Amino acid sequence: MLRRTNRFHGYNSLSFVYRKGSTVRVEDMSLRYHINSKRTTYRAAVVVGRKVHKSAVVRNRIRRRVFEQLRLQLQTLDQAYDIVVTVHTDKVATMPATELAEHISQLLRQASIINSKT
Repeated sequence: MLRRTNRFHGYNSLSFVYRKGSTVRVEDMSLRYHINSKRTTYRAAVVVGRKVHKSAVVRNRIRRRVFEQLRLQLQTLDQAYDIVVTVHTDKVATMPATELAEHISQLLRQASIINSKT
């Protein structure tokens, strides 16, 4: 799980990223991001809607898996980004961890948040 300093708090902060942020997408999820000059660390949120899966247990499993991959890949991030990952299918709940890590890193590379060598 992400530390409290790396999570969003309140609705207005997410709506700012939705209004001002840029978007990249892979087949199962999309990433919306914006540089936040007022902070020193990144913030991340994972959005899994009810249309993805009816069960809250499965939605929370998806959320935890994506948060863990973000935590592992954003440890050495230099700039303060606001990042919102939106999951579009329930395949993320059962896909192998290596494949999920590749999807997340592909999103982060497309957004130029991490470099291509990482």
